[in-house]
Parts: sequence; structure tokens; C-alpha cells
Amino acid sequence: MSEIAALDARLIRVPLRRPWGADVQSVGVIATHVVRTDGAEGWGFSWTPQIGAEAVLALLQHDIASFAAGQSADPSAVWRAAWEHLHEAGGGGITTIALAGLDLALWDAAARAADLPVSHLLGRRRDSVRAYGSGVNLHYPLEELVAQVRRWVEAGFDAVKVKVGKPDLAEDVDRLAAVREVLGPDRDLMIDANQRWDLARATASLEELSRFAPAWIEEPLRADDLAGHAELARRTGIPIALGENLHTEYRFAEFLRAGAAHIVQPNIVRVGGITPFLRIAAIAADAGAAVHPHLLPELSGQLALTLPQEVLVEDVEDAGFGDLGALDGPSPVRIAAGRLTETTHVGLGLRFA
Repeated sequence: MSEIAALDARLIRVPLRRPWGADVQSVGVIATHVVRTDGAEGWGFSWTPQIGAEAVLALLQHDIASFAAGQSADPSAVWRAAWEHLHEAGGGGITTIALAGLDLALWDAAARAADLPVSHLLGRRRDSVRAYGSGVNLHYPLEELVAQVRRWVEAGFDAVKVKVGKPDLAEDVDRLAAVREVLGPDRDLMIDANQRWDLARATASLEELSRFAPAWIEEPLRADDLAGHAELARRTGIPIALGENLHTEYRFAEFLRAGAAHIVQPNIVRVGGITPFLRIAAIAADAGAAVHPHLLPELSGQLALTLPQEVLVEDVEDAGFGDLGALDGPSPVRIAAGRLTETTHVGLGLRFA
């Protein structure tokens, strides 16, 4: 069995074409490179918008690299031991984000050694998956929001997601009315509150916004509020989606057991990589919940092709690594007419410039 010979990491700051807010002008990518004792190499990454990138880099360079040397190069075999090693610094968050840098590089090395895309190594089940248009757009003026939705419709998306959570609920109502008018009755509309509401505000807001037939409400409350989400699920008929800010399979299982989520949205990097993502997807399948990964379509799209359940992939406008010029080569996926397909590549096909 091959072992890990070396792991290194470097930080890249990638400017966003469309800032996600005044304080989010770029995203941090920590590019990783692993070498196995049999000579195979793999490239992966960790990722975080604005906050914590330097801490992730430090964990990779000072804690994970030294631990990983001499460990099995099988990502499924080494992941839990690495997580337990880092657990003193936290069970999730910075630690799992950093672990993704190792896990993704190991999966890339395994697929490259087999001269396959990762999706084929895992067992690809379909040739394409549905994608939806998304944007960080709560700060957009109404005219700019409507123009964005029109671009998505013209690009062939049959589902879009917009932000809600304005201080005045009437403004959310006006914005969704304008969005629904552009979409028409047959396209799906998802809404995302990004943890802006408390239970009372969420209840009142969803009563008003339900007239626009949202397919789901995403993160209506603080992400860790298990009891609040369970109670909100009892109060509203709108499916609740969450998970981009949950970091372990245990937290996902707790929310599903409590009936606090109908749709889970793990961010593959934030949960620690492909290895834990596959376990979370299996937990969701057992619970009868949908899995729609958060962001990173170049990565989540490849894995969506391998899951037994149908998956929606999020495509944030002008935020893909290929769109931002961050990749050393073409993107491993293509999104056109609301569908994601793979391009020709081996491994993950994600190496950063």
C-alpha cells in the first residue's frame, strides 16, 4: 500500500468579479500538492471566503503535513485518523476546511494513478446534472437583481436562487414579485436568508413570501440553531435547506433526525473533502433528504454525477474558478442550458495557477 511521502500548501487570493459584499472582495484558495511513496502526485485545495485562509494554511503546513507523512495514501483510510489528530483544535470549521486540502489531493492522486477522472473512480452514474443560477445579490438594487435573473433565464437555467432578508419585509416581497415575474410560473425559485432571521421573523417572513412558491428556504436561522429549525419546519410548508455551515456528519445526522432540514447542502471543502461528503450524502439518502452541494461546481458537479439521488448544483454568477482565471488549464466541468457536464480530464482536473 502506497503511503504519503510529502504534502505542501500555498495560499492564493483570488479576486471576485462580482464582490459578495463590501467585506468580501476575494476568496482564499489554499492549493495543496501531495506526493505518494510510489511517485504518484495529486493536487487539491482548501477554500474560504475572506476569513481564515491564513489559519487553514498554517494547519496544513504545521500540523497536517507532519502528521500525514508515512500515513496511508488511501484517503478513506487516513481521513478519520487525521480528523482525530486535529480535533483538539476543533471538531469542524477551520480543521475540516484544512483537512479537505489533504483529502482532495489524495483523491486526485488516486484517480491520476488510475488515469481516470475522480467521477469514474467513484463510479459515475449519469452524464449530466441540473444546475441552478445563484448569486450573492441581497445588496443589488432591484434593477440589477432583475437583470441578473433575466441573464439566468436567457442562459437556459430553469431554477434560480436569490437572497432575502432585507430589514423591511416589504422590500423582500417587492423583490421576489419582480423575480417571479421574470421567471414565470414554471421555473423554480429558491430563496436564501443567510441566517438573518430569528424564529419569529422567519415565521412571519415565510408566511408572506410563500405566495411566490419558493422551492426551499435556505438558512433562515443561525446555522447551529437545531431546535429553532425543527420548530420552523413545523410552522411552514416551505422545505428548509441548510448545511453550508455544518461541518461534520454528526451535525448533519442530528438535523435530519430532528426534522430540522428537508434538504442538506454540504460544502465539500468545509466538511473536509470527498471522503466525509460521501458519508453525509449516504446519511441524507437514508433519511430521505435531498442533497444539493453548496458552491464550488467544478468540484461538487463531479461528485453529483456519482450520487444515487438527483442533485442540483449551484452556479454562482462569475464566481467559478475558471471564470475567475484561477486555474492552470481548462475547467473540468461545463455548464450550459442549465446542465453541468464534465470535460476531458484526469483526477479532479483542478490545478491552480
